[in-house]
Amino acid sequence: MTLLATMRNPDDLKKLPVERVPQLAAEIREFLVAEVSRTGGHLGPNLGVVELTIALHRVFDSPEDPILFDTGHQSYVHKILTGRHDFSGLREQGGLSGYPSRAESEHDFIENSHASTVLSYADGLAKAQALRGRKGRTVAAVIGDGALTGGMAWEALNNIAEGKDRRVVIVVNDNGRSYSPTMGGLADHLASLRMTQGYEQALDLAKTAINKAPVVGPPIYEVLHGLKKGLKDAIQPQMMFEDLGLKYVGPIDGHDAASVEHALRRARDYGGPVIVHCITQKGKGYTPAETNEEDQFHAIGVIDAETGEAPRSAPGVVKWTKVFGQVMVDIGAERSDVVAITAAMLHPTGLAPFAEAYPDRVFDVGIAEQHAATSATGLAMGGMHPVVAVYATFLNRCFDQVLMDAALHRQGVTFALDRAGVTGDDGASHNGMWDLSILQVVPGLRIAVPRDEPRLRRQLREAVAVRDAPTVVRYPKGAVPDEIPAIGTIGTMDVLRRATRDGHSEDLLLVAVGPMAHTCCEVADRMADQGIGVTVVDPCWVKPLDPALVDEASRHRVVAVVEDNGRVGAVGDAVARALRDADLDLPVRTFGVDQEFLDHAKRGTILADMGLTPQDLARKLTETVSRHAEKTAEDGQPAQK
Repeated sequence: MTLLATMRNPDDLKKLPVERVPQLAAEIREFLVAEVSRTGGHLGPNLGVVELTIALHRVFDSPEDPILFDTGHQSYVHKILTGRHDFSGLREQGGLSGYPSRAESEHDFIENSHASTVLSYADGLAKAQALRGRKGRTVAAVIGDGALTGGMAWEALNNIAEGKDRRVVIVVNDNGRSYSPTMGGLADHLASLRMTQGYEQALDLAKTAINKAPVVGPPIYEVLHGLKKGLKDAIQPQMMFEDLGLKYVGPIDGHDAASVEHALRRARDYGGPVIVHCITQKGKGYTPAETNEEDQFHAIGVIDAETGEAPRSAPGVVKWTKVFGQVMVDIGAERSDVVAITAAMLHPTGLAPFAEAYPDRVFDVGIAEQHAATSATGLAMGGMHPVVAVYATFLNRCFDQVLMDAALHRQGVTFALDRAGVTGDDGASHNGMWDLSILQVVPGLRIAVPRDEPRLRRQLREAVAVRDAPTVVRYPKGAVPDEIPAIGTIGTMDVLRRATRDGHSEDLLLVAVGPMAHTCCEVADRMADQGIGVTVVDPCWVKPLDPALVDEASRHRVVAVVEDNGRVGAVGDAVARALRDADLDLPVRTFGVDQEFLDHAKRGTILADMGLTPQDLARKLTETVSRHAEKTAEDGQPAQK
């Protein structure tokens, strides 16, 4: 029996002789490569934290001592050590989540996989422990150097430092990367620590870097002030954190299990807030990951475990992200004022080709979406047209900046929202199902939802042509569907299907939002076979809605809207409101994603569970049209035929 097979809970790990820990680490890496290569998932981050996670569970008494992971994509080893060994259904419906999950284990406290949040959770948990008299308990929080580029982490550090007797151990998992290499002044500072042979040496290299570090409260001000006045001749690596009021241990070799364990025990026993700085390597122990320059196998699909190579895509398969990247390069060649901003996701959002073509016109701001939005507003004020490329779910983090900075100041900033709608595999926190709802309230903002590749190419160009308001172009994860040519136009809307019944008015106006157009066209075909007249329109721009939509609706019995966003407050509600404002009394059916946090599953599975298939929609809408026709007849009005 392998050592790994005997690890059913952290108590088993604590009983393991220290000299056998390297063997366990090797078995865990072998397990991760074998399993994740079959299912896909976050391989590189987990290979990098094997020894660190083992040490955490040997030192702390989870769940009495909460162990928290920022973003959570590096929690696979934690899952293994807490008894979850079945990775066969990883990120699939009914299988293990790719992130910590409170439903899976008492050892999982937080499952929000957005970055830079863990220190705030730790601050609150430590305060609760103190208030409840649990003074012997410690909160351990693991945060990557990339997540420390987020301002929220520094807000939390400022508060954690106030609790001198609150037991918080902050582990900085420093691998020099988020997805790609970590950018910014803080990254430069940590890099200097990695290159310093002894952390007791004076850190002359930090004098420049620390001037770029985030200013958080009086302690950091005093450090900077002291530097400028020459009151300190040299700064040791730990001073950046200790002048915040936090004890510092490190840098530690994060792959030396004994050293990490020793450092964590020292930190735990101190009795107050401590930072343990661990240097790790993303993808450690798996050559294809270690040598991958782009992201060291941060997130992979199915690969060959021996070579690390992914199967070739089917001929002709084109991804939305790639199309966006191509169009950005084309636009960049035509307009020197167009610049791009990424929040530490240059490759995942498709901006790498733009960066290669125009290196001086792309800005990686780190995991700092709030800053990205307001910095973009400043760029627009300065005469540029910034395109902020971000996953749709991460736009939630900078809503205030979109509203009060970009929109209030009527600046031409374009937000390109990748992975919009249901994404599926990564669970609740990654579904981009909120943007069409929250953005409806932003005055002046315009939203385009392309249905296919030609529309994405056209609408992105239309978006960057707008100079007096923010614009949004949103598109889903995965492959771009086949083109659906318009058979006509109504105002700015594309007509995709038009079927009349016996020459009379159509029964149903079906509003197809972006990638749901294929589904809606199939619904119309199915209903037409039943003798029901259907018009399918793609609004193209869903905010503001074209007034021609109201005129077209007046010629139908029923209006329905199909979208892959949450149903509350999204396009369906906007259509219903437009009809009410025009005193048009028509039944409106809205179909979208249920307003709930969705378990992980494939996009198609989730949409099917929501009833967003052609068969389900055709059945429901046929019943709606028939019911309305019957009611009209009962009221004494002649039914349209």
